[in-house]
Amino acid sequence: MDSFANLVDGFGAALTPTHLLLAAIGVLLGTAIGVLPGIGPAMAVALLLPITYSVEPTGAFIMFAGIYYGGMFGGSTTSILLNTPGETAAVVTAIEGHPMAKKGRGAQALAAAAVGHFIGGIAGTTLLVLLAPMVADLAVNIGAPDYFAVMLLAFIAVTSVLGSSRVRGFASLGIGLMLGLVGLDPITGQQRLTFGSLHLADGVDAVVVAVGLFAVGEALWVAAHLRHRPATPIPVGRAWLSKDDIARSWKPWLRGPLIGFPFGSVPAGGAEIPTFLSYTTEKRLSAHRAEFGKGAIEGVAGPESTASASAAGTMTTMLTLGLPTTAVAAVMLAAFQQYGIQPGPLLFQRESELVWTLIASLFIGTTLLLVLNLPLAPVWAKLLQIPRPYLYAGILFFASVGAYAVSGDVADLVLLLVIGIIGFIMRRFGLPLLPAIIGVILGPNAEQQLRRALQISDGDLGGLVNTWFSVAVYAVIATILLWPLIAKTIRFVRDRRDSGEGMSGGGKSSERESVAVDG
Repeated sequence: MDSFANLVDGFGAALTPTHLLLAAIGVLLGTAIGVLPGIGPAMAVALLLPITYSVEPTGAFIMFAGIYYGGMFGGSTTSILLNTPGETAAVVTAIEGHPMAKKGRGAQALAAAAVGHFIGGIAGTTLLVLLAPMVADLAVNIGAPDYFAVMLLAFIAVTSVLGSSRVRGFASLGIGLMLGLVGLDPITGQQRLTFGSLHLADGVDAVVVAVGLFAVGEALWVAAHLRHRPATPIPVGRAWLSKDDIARSWKPWLRGPLIGFPFGSVPAGGAEIPTFLSYTTEKRLSAHRAEFGKGAIEGVAGPESTASASAAGTMTTMLTLGLPTTAVAAVMLAAFQQYGIQPGPLLFQRESELVWTLIASLFIGTTLLLVLNLPLAPVWAKLLQIPRPYLYAGILFFASVGAYAVSGDVADLVLLLVIGIIGFIMRRFGLPLLPAIIGVILGPNAEQQLRRALQISDGDLGGLVNTWFSVAVYAVIATILLWPLIAKTIRFVRDRRDSGEGMSGGGKSSERESVAVDG
């Protein structure tokens, strides 16, 4: 009841004209910046941080929250229309969203993403209000073995459901993990795979890898095939969802928060893991499984709802524990400290008005995101009508700007081109790109958690399975790996049983025929 009363007070402060204007500006800026490949919400918040010095703290954080949600939706826009994610949380949306756009259903995919963001954001923020203390307790009790188990589950789940074979999936994952190892060893400080380059000693930024593999690799692939396959205009569909689209999307929309919010809350790393797991779940549960990979709307609705709910979960951990689980949360944590505010368990007591106004603004920002972006779906979809040479030239330009903005080093542009060539080669040999991306993003964290768990257990491998949570996760991993063998065994037993019954039935009919002849 206290939470509800505080939330009502928060709405009273957030619904002022000034705060509504700041929320709308944040949503529009976040969407616009998220549309640009490689420039995600974290960079947007970081770039706008100095501008907010003259704004009072509540207004600044309301704008940051709008940028966060808007940036995540903007990233999904380019994933759907151009197969070029604006940020890592939108990577999985490209699997089904881009094939939908190619079929002339880009507007439907954008509408499904917008509604998914709205439902996921509302559900996630509601869970933030209701479950923040419980989630805080859970996050505190999860240790290094549990983190490593969850990340290993993400690796196995992604490589098992993507691509034409598991071998290609694991090969792609290996490429990503190799790129993730570049840099200094976090414990010994020794250089790994740097080839003596001081620039590579800092590691390869995940944004550069994602933009290189998707944007540059896609542009090179299109350029290589333009003469062989002349560009044909792609029709733009209507902006509203049909009854069949809604019937196929409403369950993924509701399942998304159940996956996204818990994963966003624990300090294991943002929306990347839950969006991949959401896609896996929807593929397993869908009655239209044959459409996956060719433009199944469930593969857009579920991950987008999951990503939005994960953002609310991220806010939960940052506000209640002061632990940033994403780059955006880290920048926002720096903004809190800039104003002399320290997030943590005491934040709800010391800065109650600011926190509850911020939470109320999450509801408002999510609603504004739907109201502003759903009517713009056909406008975004018309990007497909731009001639491909001009379109991909623009993509290369913004991709280069985004990669250069990461560190301001020209060497990043060379690295971007090299990774783009790797992406082109992966397309040529049929290797899926997503396992490589998740390997780069989660590989260093998985290594850190593995080594930390082994240090705690003094090198004993049993230390990796010393909690019920890790045991449950490894059981799921074993099921995923052994499922083809289990399914094959079930089919073999069923076929043997059916053939045995057929032979038995045939023998009985022969006996009846023999008796009839004797008679």
